[in-house]
Amino acid sequence: MKRTIVGIILSGYVLAAGFFFPPVNYDTAVAPEPPIPVVEEAVDLSISCVGDIMVHSPQYIAQYVKATDSYSFTDNFQYVKSDIAEADLALCNLETVLAGGRLSGYPSFNAPDSLAGDLKATGFDVAIMANNHILDQGTKGLIRTIDIIRATGLKTSGSQKSGEKSYTLYTVNNINVGIISYTYETTGSNGKRSLNGNTMPADAFPLINSFSYNNMTNDLARIKASISEARLAGAEVIVCYLHWGEEYQREPNKWQKSMAKSVADMGVDVIFASHPHVLQPAEKLVNAQTGKETAVFYSMGNFISNQRTETLDNRYTEQGVIAEVNLSIMKSTGKISGLTMAVQPVWVDRYKTTKMNYAIIPLDSALSTNPGLAASGHVSRAKQALADAIKLFGPSYIKVD
Repeated sequence: MKRTIVGIILSGYVLAAGFFFPPVNYDTAVAPEPPIPVVEEAVDLSISCVGDIMVHSPQYIAQYVKATDSYSFTDNFQYVKSDIAEADLALCNLETVLAGGRLSGYPSFNAPDSLAGDLKATGFDVAIMANNHILDQGTKGLIRTIDIIRATGLKTSGSQKSGEKSYTLYTVNNINVGIISYTYETTGSNGKRSLNGNTMPADAFPLINSFSYNNMTNDLARIKASISEARLAGAEVIVCYLHWGEEYQREPNKWQKSMAKSVADMGVDVIFASHPHVLQPAEKLVNAQTGKETAVFYSMGNFISNQRTETLDNRYTEQGVIAEVNLSIMKSTGKISGLTMAVQPVWVDRYKTTKMNYAIIPLDSALSTNPGLAASGHVSRAKQALADAIKLFGPSYIKVD
């Protein structure tokens, strides 16, 4: 009872002192501000690819360095190195093998090992190994080439070791890019599979991604399976490289057109291609049902070779491009938007000083002041190559500096 009286007396003092706590009016209380929603931003991605990198015998002879008894190809790429380095992902078609031993040019290529490191130093990320010369030194040469290229840090696509996947994954800008590469087969004797007219050994079948124009239904299904497997492995963007077409023809044939549409309808985002050794047009295919866009470059020509006016009486074999695609992707949905495509024309210069020199010249605004062209005196030939590219692709595709 004493506690109750004291409590009442103290409560009176509190009220008398003015310590009054009104009840909370929850209708007027200030609620905490809701969190600001995070707006997802699309991730940008730039992809570049070049055509055939060939090493004819006059080329490796020119690249020999007597002082070190070695070979260096760095001067071939010195003027395009910055263009290659700009891309988030840069690919090239390596149309030779690095089999070791005796070097050789056409018709059975075998280049110095140093080419792989020089390609990596130029800024390339992936070497494509699905082409008609990949078995020039047999299965052992193919496997050794894979090993030499990968030892530099480059990835490979289109040829693989036993048990490996038929696709390549490359992660850049937190985007997983699936790269699928296939080459055409030639018609072999007695129905046997062949590349470049040579019968493929049975142990090479699982190591090379190839297709036959005579077996397109089944082979398109194989390409589709590679694409599906890459998607299941996490690929968010799909790049497909195809080695196809007819040599020295400047327009895609019916097989290329039909195959491009079929592969585009499989959901690929970009198709890069070569083999004709000359440039062919580019276009953007749009799926009529889904509206999905696919960039197609039917032939990127030669990036470097000894094919030219002086050797083939064909100036178009001196010409190539750095094919470029830019796109944006929403990580949460995988939706791709803003796909654009362009070409940076290039031209292979060849001139003699104390030795033969080869250099890939970007046909840009600095063309007239390029040191290589100043040394060779071939500015007019380079300008002709630029005019040919503009006429073939149309001004809208030519990259503006």
